[in-house]
Order: sequence, then C-alpha cells, then structure tokens
Amino acid sequence: MGEVRGGCCPPMDLFRSEPMQLVQLIIPMESAHLTVSYLGDLGLLQFKDLNSEKSPFQRTYAAQIKRCGEMARKLRFFKEQMLKVGFSPSMKSGARTDIDVDDLEVKLGELEAELIEMNANGEKLQRSFNELAEYKLVLQKAGEFFASAQHSATAQQREMQSRQMVEETIETPLLQEQETSTDPSKQVKLGFITGLVPREKSMAFERILFRATRGNVFLKQVPVEEPVTDPVSGEKMEKNVFVVFYSGERAKNKILKICEAFGANRYSFSEDLGKHALMITEVSGRISELKTTTDAGSLHRDNLLRTIGEQFEQWNLKVKKEKSIYHTLNMLSLDVTKKCLVAEGWSPIFATKQIQEALQRAAFDSNSQVGAIFQVLHTRESPPTYFRTNKFTSAFQEIVDAYGVAKYQEANPGVYTIITFPFLFAVMFGDWGHGICLLLATLIFIIREKKLSSQKLGDITEMTFGGRYVILMMSLFSIYTGLVYNEFFSVPFELFGRSAYACRDLSCRDASTIGLIKVHDTYPFGVDPAWHGSRSELPFLNSLKMKMSILLGVAQMNLGIILSYFNATFFDNSLNIWFQFIPQMIFLNSLFGYLSLLIIVKWSTGSQADLYHIMIYMFLSPTDELGENQLFPGQKMVQLVLLLLALVSVPWMLLPKPFLLKKQHENRHQGESYAPLQSTDDTLHSEVNHGSHGHGHEEFEFSEVFVHQLIHTIEFVLGAVSNTASYLRLWALSLAHSELAVVFYEKVLLLAWGFNNIIILIVGVIVFIFATVGVLLVMETLSAFLHALRLHWVEFQNKFYEGDGYNFYPFSFALLDDEDD
Repeated sequence: MGEVRGGCCPPMDLFRSEPMQLVQLIIPMESAHLTVSYLGDLGLLQFKDLNSEKSPFQRTYAAQIKRCGEMARKLRFFKEQMLKVGFSPSMKSGARTDIDVDDLEVKLGELEAELIEMNANGEKLQRSFNELAEYKLVLQKAGEFFASAQHSATAQQREMQSRQMVEETIETPLLQEQETSTDPSKQVKLGFITGLVPREKSMAFERILFRATRGNVFLKQVPVEEPVTDPVSGEKMEKNVFVVFYSGERAKNKILKICEAFGANRYSFSEDLGKHALMITEVSGRISELKTTTDAGSLHRDNLLRTIGEQFEQWNLKVKKEKSIYHTLNMLSLDVTKKCLVAEGWSPIFATKQIQEALQRAAFDSNSQVGAIFQVLHTRESPPTYFRTNKFTSAFQEIVDAYGVAKYQEANPGVYTIITFPFLFAVMFGDWGHGICLLLATLIFIIREKKLSSQKLGDITEMTFGGRYVILMMSLFSIYTGLVYNEFFSVPFELFGRSAYACRDLSCRDASTIGLIKVHDTYPFGVDPAWHGSRSELPFLNSLKMKMSILLGVAQMNLGIILSYFNATFFDNSLNIWFQFIPQMIFLNSLFGYLSLLIIVKWSTGSQADLYHIMIYMFLSPTDELGENQLFPGQKMVQLVLLLLALVSVPWMLLPKPFLLKKQHENRHQGESYAPLQSTDDTLHSEVNHGSHGHGHEEFEFSEVFVHQLIHTIEFVLGAVSNTASYLRLWALSLAHSELAVVFYEKVLLLAWGFNNIIILIVGVIVFIFATVGVLLVMETLSAFLHALRLHWVEFQNKFYEGDGYNFYPFSFALLDDEDD
C-alpha cells in the first residue's frame, strides 16, 4: 500500500506505518476463551468494543471478571503479607505447571483462610505476650515501691517507739487508752490501682486525676527504661509504671474511667509482698512458653509465605491473563443463535497468516467441531497507526508521538529525527569534552540495560534510561561538532595539524590585540585553534554560527516541504502538489533559499558584501544598483525574478485550491446517492486523502474551506520568516555554551591555579567539576534538548505532518506487566 515490497532494498518500515485491515472473526463459544488467549500471545490484533452501549455489569462475562478480581485481591493480600515479613515474591519462574483457574481459585481461598487464621492466632498470642511483659514490669516496679515503702514504714515505727520510750509522761496511759478505744469500723481503708501509662501522657494523666478527685489520691510513677510494646496498638512506646492510692468507691470509678481515656493498661497487684517473687517467676515462665509458641507460629507462617512466594508470579500472571481475556470477550458480540461470538478488530496485513494459524490451533486444542471464521471487512474508518520499532528507534518515535500520532500512512518524521534531532542538539552543545562526559554516562546505562530494565527506577532515572540511545546519538554528534568548533572544555587543540597562523614577533605579546599572520596551509578540519583567545574570535565565530544556523534551518524546512510532496503523491492528491508543494518551495527558496546561496557564494569568494543590505533592499528598492554588494553578474535581475515569484506564489497557494475542491465535490456527487464499495486499499486511500476536507456525504462548506486555506497560507508566509529566525537559536545557544565553558575554565580553574596554593587549587578543581556537571552537563543539556525539540515540532513538522492519528494498541499479554490492575 504505497510501498514497494521487493527489489534490491528492504522496505523502510518507519517511513510509513504498517498497512492495516479491519477483520471479523466468528468464533464458536467452546473455543472462544482459548482463541482469545492465543491471540493475546500473538499480540497483533486490536479488538473493537461491539458492546459499548452496555454497562460493565450487563456484559456476558461480568461474573468471571468479578471472580478474577477477587483472586487478584487475594494475591495482593499475599504480597502485602510477604512485604511485611521482609521478602519479595520470587522473580525466577520455576517449573511451569499449567494450573486450572478453578483449582487456583480454590487453592487461593484455602491459603487466604489459613493465613488469616494464622495471623489472628499470632496477634492473640502476641497480645498475651505483650500483656504479660507489661505485667512483669508492674510486678517488678510496684513491688520495689511497696518493699521500699514497707521498709521505710518499719524504720519509722521503730523510731517512734524508741522516742515514746524516752519521753514517757503521766498522760501516756490515758492516751493509749484513748487510742485503743477508737472504733475500728471508722478507720480509713485505702485501695490502690497499678498499671502502665504512656510517658507522653503521664503529666496530663496526673493532672486529671488530681482534679477529678480533688487531690484525694496519691500517685507514684516510675519510668520504664526500655520502650514497651503496647498490647492494644502493637507499637513500641515509652511508658511509666504507676500506682494510685484512693479512698472510696466513687474515687475508684473515676480513676478507672480516666485510665481508659488515657489508654493506661491496668494490672492486679497483691498486697502480700511474699507472693511477689513467686508471681514474677510464674509470669516469666508463661512469657517463655508464649515466646516459644509465637516463634513456632511465625516460622510456620514464614514457610507458608515462602511457598506462596515461589509461585506468586506465575499465579499473578495467570490471573491477569484470565481477567484480560474475559475483558476482551466482553467486547465481542453474541450471535443470534448464542452459539458463537463475533469479533472485529484491526490487524497489520502481514499478521494475517499468523492470526489464521492461531485460530486453527485454538480450534484444534479446544476440540471444537467448527473452526473460527476469519474475513476482511471493507470500511471507510481510518485505521490505527502502527510502526514496528526496536529499542533504538522507539525513543525517537516517542519524541514524534509526543507532538501527535501520525495519521495512517503519512510520512513519519521519526526516520529523519534519528539524525536531525541529535545533530541540532549538538550544534548548540558543541564541545567534545562535554560530549565524551555525556557518552560515558550513557554507556553506563547501555552496558547495564538488562539489569536496569528489570528494576524499578525513579521517575527521572527511568526517563533518562528510556532515552539512553537518544543521549548516545546526542553525545556522538556533540563530539563531532566539538571537533568542528575545536573546543575541549573551551580549550583548543591542534588535533588535525598545525595552525595556519603565527604571531607577528617571537614574543607573541600582541597576539590577542593586533592579530595574527597566515604562515601555513589552512587548518584541515574545523576552526583553527589560533582563533581562540584572539581579538577576532567573537566576531568570527558569531558570523560563522549565525550563517550556519540559517543554512541548516532552510535545509530542514525544505526537507519538510519535500516530505509534503511525498505525502501528496502517496495519497494521490494532485491538488496538494500543484497548489501547496510547488508554491511553498518557490516562496521559501525565492527568499531564504536565495539568502543561503548568497552565504555560500560569499564564503567561497571571500567577498565583503553586506548580506543584510542586500536582503533589505531586495524588498525596499529592488531596481537599485547593488554596487559593491554585488556577488555575481546578473544578480539584480535574479533578485527581481525571485521577488516576483515569491509574490505570485502567495495567491497561487490561496485561491485555486478551494474552488477546485468545490468542483471536485460537485462532480463526485452529481446524480449519485450511493457509490459501490471499493477495495480496502482504495477506500483507505480515499478516506485519508479527503477526510480532512469534508468530502464523502457531508455537506461541502466553501466558506470554511476558503477560511482554512487563508489561515494556512498566512501561517506559511509569516512562518517562513519566523521559522528561519527561530533557527538562530542554534547560534545563540552554541555561543552561550561556549562562553560559559570559557568562564568556568578561566575564572575558576586557571584563577585557582595562579595562586600556587594546593588547598585553593583543590577547592578550584572541585568548584570547576560541580559547575561543569551542574550547569553545562545537566542544565545546558536540558536546554539544548528542549530547543531541538521545538525546532522539530514547530519549524520542521508543521510543513507536512498532520499528526491526528491514533496508536495501534493490540491485545497482548506482553503489555500486562506495564499495566496496573
């Protein structure tokens, strides 16, 4: 379809997208699942949704998708549990056993139930373990408090008794009698509560207790040295052991409520200090038993998760495949007999045989009595765009697709972008030292690409890794242009021979002020190193790079217009050839093609003519004599002819095409209501050719077509000037890059060297490295990349590229890994 598939040369697969066809498949119900599975393995058929009017719940296989979703949920649960324990699912595929989906569903259900039960038991045991650990702490800390209190009370009692013995008086018996006569029922009985409270809440806890009981409590807190695992939350936190003494039931109820509010865990504590050691021993025994049980449970759980992890990837892929198969089956329409499914989809023409083989294999493997029917449909619908790319060309194709996907079979700028994009970048980034740095960084990605492609990288790293071959080409072209500019971190070298220039005297004092004299043959390649540092360096390089930018820009814009000719020829659109391609070529080359010719003639002859003056007065005073600005005989007449041609080409672009389109439309539909269907190729050609101008059975709006043509003409005429000026960014960025490199070299490295101090030199080298990497190798690379991107998208592609197509997205299992559930 527009390409010669034979002869001496292989076809240019990237120049035009693959020829596509709309196919229809009639698949028996019993082999439908296997057929779609085999087509997913093949990955060369894009199914159309024939049930778009139905909601997801009204479709035939909604229940099966729900089942697959449930299995996917269980697998996600397993993955979360594995990551929580600390090991990831095994990536190496073991023995591939083709497990049935029903068996897998049962197995996943059993494993989930077992894992949930083990988790629940583990949590209970862990909670009991944490409670006992806290209880042991309370027994130890509160026991210490009660023991010290009892010891101090005993000592105090002995001291009082000894004091009473010394200071006995006559009233003593009366007092003793009074004390003994006190009613025992009226004695105040104190209760106490023990537990642990989070340390961060301990001050507030103490304040609230004091206020709630009006100060009628005694609180003792002892901090625990090590963080404690809380039985309720399971988090480690710092806590205090507390003992609260109170009087009365009302105070007790208040204290219990406050403990609940502050998350303080309470534990019983016996007043009998003799039992404390026994209780601590008993609690320690229970803790060690629980520890053993918990460890055994964790080991069993880890073994189960490890077993799941070995087959996780296989199960996950199986579930993803099943889900995608049923999603695809839901796009198929059910036949009236309900015995077969009807599918429609786009496929490349070269895949016809492979699809038919997949259908036959599916029918055989499913023991179907009837095979699937494969037939090509004729349609006026525009097919999807499909380019066969590899790891090298895919990044360049993505640069083009970011602007817009190519219309079906229109000329693809991606072919030229492989060379022009890195070259224009290098014109702005010309330094072979910086180019070598970029090359070394890219080679790291390319050498380790197998390892890195299987890892999850960060956003910026992943983007850089994806464009590694673009950066490789950019670095190679940068080395080339750096050799042309003769710049290595802004330092010139005599790589290709001796400089053609020498100083006027032996001392070379005035080399940068008075100038140099030519003593040898012209430097064979690139800029002569003697220009660097001379008085004439900046004017010379400015002039060179500015003229070179115009030459490159005019050449690339001409290439864009020539590609529009190939598009018009391919789609058999003679109007675009006669009323778009020819006048555009005449207009652009009458002005800027002529300017490029003048630049080359001036370089060749060494003339002192002022090109600005020539171009300005070519419009303002075309009949005036050129005088000293004349570059060749008959130049005045040539300029008059070119100016006339440029003026004629504007109405040539604007007027004839709308009227001819109207006449074509009238001729096509005169006396015709319906037309016979053509062959697929002719139909697609016709659709692509005329779709944008409102042909077919739509009403022809002459005013719309004329306004569209007017806008297109004005855009081209003004764009020819602005686009040429836009290419001067090549000169501007190249100059900026060169001058920045000079500043970093002279004002940092050479300045540090001049101090004759090793510390200052080390600091200067470090600053130079960081400035070079940060500014020149990162920011300048990004800047030059974006400017090269703009030159391709705007200045080059708008000459021929419509970019209003849509990508070919086949049903393929290979793409499942890139998609999220």
